[in-house]
Amino acid sequence: MKKKKRDAINGHSCINITATAIGGVVFKTSVLRRHFRRIRHHVFPLISAVSGCLLLFLAAFSVLAPSPVLHPHDHLSLLRHLTSDDNGDVEVWPNSEETTKFRVPESGGSSGRYLWSTRKSELFYGCSNAADNFATADAKTHSNRYLLIATSGGLNQQRTGITDAVVAAYILNATLVVPKLDQKSYWKDSSNFDEIFDVDWFISSLSKDVKIIKELPMKGGKPMSVHTTRVPRKCNEKCYQNRLVPVLNKKHAVQLTKFDYRLSNRLNSDLQKLRCRANYQALKFINTISEMGKKLVERMRMKSKHFIALHLRFEPDMLAFSGCDYGGGEKERKELGKLRKRWKTLHASNPDKVRRHGRCPLTPEEVGLMLRALGFGNDIHLYVASGEVYGGEETMAPLKVLFPNFHTKETLLSKEELAPFSSFSSRMAALDFIVCDESDVFITNNNGNMAKMLAGRRRYFGHKPTIRPNAKKLSPLFINRNNMTWEEFASRLRTSQIGFMGEPNEIKPGGGEFHENPVACICSASNTKAKEVPIPQNESPDILKIDKEDYTNKDSGYATDEQVTEDEQDWSEADYDEITNRSLGKVLPSVRVSDPSLLHKSDQPEIEEFFSD
Repeated sequence: MKKKKRDAINGHSCINITATAIGGVVFKTSVLRRHFRRIRHHVFPLISAVSGCLLLFLAAFSVLAPSPVLHPHDHLSLLRHLTSDDNGDVEVWPNSEETTKFRVPESGGSSGRYLWSTRKSELFYGCSNAADNFATADAKTHSNRYLLIATSGGLNQQRTGITDAVVAAYILNATLVVPKLDQKSYWKDSSNFDEIFDVDWFISSLSKDVKIIKELPMKGGKPMSVHTTRVPRKCNEKCYQNRLVPVLNKKHAVQLTKFDYRLSNRLNSDLQKLRCRANYQALKFINTISEMGKKLVERMRMKSKHFIALHLRFEPDMLAFSGCDYGGGEKERKELGKLRKRWKTLHASNPDKVRRHGRCPLTPEEVGLMLRALGFGNDIHLYVASGEVYGGEETMAPLKVLFPNFHTKETLLSKEELAPFSSFSSRMAALDFIVCDESDVFITNNNGNMAKMLAGRRRYFGHKPTIRPNAKKLSPLFINRNNMTWEEFASRLRTSQIGFMGEPNEIKPGGGEFHENPVACICSASNTKAKEVPIPQNESPDILKIDKEDYTNKDSGYATDEQVTEDEQDWSEADYDEITNRSLGKVLPSVRVSDPSLLHKSDQPEIEEFFSD
């Protein structure tokens, strides 16, 4: 009994202890709940307020913050990783390690000028008619003097030679034989003059100025013997007379070889106007070329009221010759370095120096960014005239993303339509020439022969916008764009391009080629009275000094190349072509080399200019 009583007491004690413990837990839980409710009542609103403020701050920051900065351009590699967002803006990822994007706007925005015309262009017009006292061919041509010309290079370089040959014949009082086109150089085109240009029109339209015949006459039933020689580059009027008149009087028929840029940029006004008559009036493509060119233009017009034409020079050989670095790393250096070895006379390349002096062609990406910064949106239709592009589609991809309405003669014409032209580089170039000439805006990534020829022609026929990259100023802008917003980049680019947009009387660095700026052949209309366009008052004094020295040259007439400063050097396919033909090293199959023994050692210094057409 005592044991049972003791167990009962112990059982009641356990129950009491358990009840007390449970009660304590319940009490503490109740206290915690009340404490938690107080915290939730006071703290959670505070957290919510702080969170709301943070959200408002982030929203305000996203609206007010400047556009993402542009990263250092890696030339060919910069735009290899790109996408388009829902708004159509291009997002550029320089590499996978960076998280910041370079966003190029879809629309061009406003550049502060009407994009499809130049200011006051209606006040200027081409004026190349001969003066009343300009001696005619009948009055001055000697019956026993015949001048033959062997042109050099591609289509536009040959066009320069043909134009200057007319003036040279006039200076020498000689009959001009229809020039021979270069069929052996790098371009390897077998076309004759009459397969590119309307030869009958060429002869008849210049008949008052220069007597022109298709072939040398026979002498005593035999072909006349021809004396072959060459004149220095940019030889002036006195130079031609002193060098060639004695030879013509003795030999009667003289052929000038490698005739490209062999006439001075600066001649008297009458001779300059003759130059323009030959270039802009007498040289006309044959019907088959002009009709196909017009068809290309019509098909572009069917797609859009306005269009841009881009002459893009970015071939491997050209890039190697330039000595520039395009950001392709060791692979690019090996590939272009191997090509560069073809030219034994080229000095070692300093890519940074070459780029600082503005002698590197813009990459397709840089052309696209330049057009966008100038105000052209991605709805613009772009016609591209180009040869083989280094890097192929990967290199062209950035431009195509920025301007998806991308066209070439190959996309606009069928293979059957192109067949008569595709095997002839000059005829293909002629088609591109026509489209570029007829375009509302023409842009080039270099300053080569085609760019110069079209710039002058577009000035002569109404000053249509012609955009030439001011590469010297644009180069540091492209390189350092990571330190600025897109708006600042675009603003600075437009400022750099002032004077390089094809405006009347625009200021341009250096003297420039006459074919690029035929100032003597452009008149301005003011109060219905025509007058010659004056040299801008704020033109460089050095330019005026050069002009004066050229006109008052006191040398014996044995002229050498005009003095060209380092910053004024232009690209010319003449030197590329001449060096290519001179190269004694191993040549890849795509390059054809002439007999080096046929070339003059005196032409070695002519590598000052760079290759382009």
